[in-house]
Amino acid sequence: MPHTALESRAPEPQAAVRAALFLVLVGMCAALHIWKVPPALPQLQAEFRLSLVESGFLLSAVQFGGLLLGLPIALAAERIGLRRCVLTGLAVLAAASMLGAWLDSSLLVLLFRAAEGCGVLMVAMPIPALIRRLVPPERLSRIMGLWGSYMPLGTVIILLTGSWILSMGTWQLLWSLLSVLTLCCLLLTARLVPPDPATDPGQPRDSLGQLARTTLGSANVWLVALIFGVYAGQWMAVIGFLPTIYAAQGISGTTAGLLTAIVAGANAIGNLSAGRLLHRGVAGWQLLITGLATMILCAYAAFGAGLPAPAQFVAVLVFSMVGGLVPATLFVLGLTLAPTPQTASTTIGWMQQCSSLGQFAGPPFVAWVVNRAGGDWQWTWTATAAFAAAGIVLAALIGLRTRSAAPTR
Repeated sequence: MPHTALESRAPEPQAAVRAALFLVLVGMCAALHIWKVPPALPQLQAEFRLSLVESGFLLSAVQFGGLLLGLPIALAAERIGLRRCVLTGLAVLAAASMLGAWLDSSLLVLLFRAAEGCGVLMVAMPIPALIRRLVPPERLSRIMGLWGSYMPLGTVIILLTGSWILSMGTWQLLWSLLSVLTLCCLLLTARLVPPDPATDPGQPRDSLGQLARTTLGSANVWLVALIFGVYAGQWMAVIGFLPTIYAAQGISGTTAGLLTAIVAGANAIGNLSAGRLLHRGVAGWQLLITGLATMILCAYAAFGAGLPAPAQFVAVLVFSMVGGLVPATLFVLGLTLAPTPQTASTTIGWMQQCSSLGQFAGPPFVAWVVNRAGGDWQWTWTATAAFAAAGIVLAALIGLRTRSAAPTR
């Protein structure tokens, strides 16, 4: 039995790396579902006569799954297997997207958006632990840097191609095409990713309660997860409100969408750079502080310094690009600081849950600050800076707790 388990978790090295790289594409496919609503929102508002508040719920409904079920789904994944969890999540995404396109009801579309949120979580949460299982340790940081860019790359793809598809058809067409694409990813995942390792029935396993207590009892897990939350809150707020800010400046909708896509895509550069820097031995907490401090300076330059429009765009671009150091670093830290190897996926699940909380709470908090300032967007930076400052304090605590493990010169 041990020999069988070892064989199932040790595929050929090149095949394993290819499978890990394909899983990054799977994550990007899941990200398409998160960001497919913004370009389709005008059609949805016209068809279902949605108010601004109802539109906001439609945008945020996809976060409900992560907000409530991050850790529970991670615990379930430990029982059913990481690969099976990804396959199930892809099936949920494909079904929910297709049903949402067919059923002519705003309430049902909203409910299926929440179901898609659960599907996204079931896909994205187990993949870091799957990648760690597939690739050798010396390649982990680089591939995790690539994994950290799945969200911004998916955002760029759907903002650009989604707008193009919607110019030729309806939102139902976009939903249906994404459902078919997701189904293709499901079939390829079943073919390319090796099965979950066989378990020895005679070997004792931690109960779900023990896994949860071990995960939530770790201070390092809380620090990493909370940093993910404050980072996601400010990044989502800035990217989400950019089209509105550009519209207030008289920039057309098409141009505003293109500029927003460029800013979102720049985040991938930071993620890839973080993977390379971690591979070279740079301490994770240093990358976190660098990314978050840069986000404070760039947010002030973009919104509070009164710079001309081209300089504001450059500032927001650097905000997203250097800020990209943060998520890739956090994914690596989440895997390395997990209390036990068995809690790797539950640690990532808790990180995803805190990230969803940040994405859910960040934009309303920024909007509240702007509203209190009389609708003046120049105070946006104070709200995002509060998130970043909290993240810097938490990152410094990680540095204090892990300094002995940092490379010495």
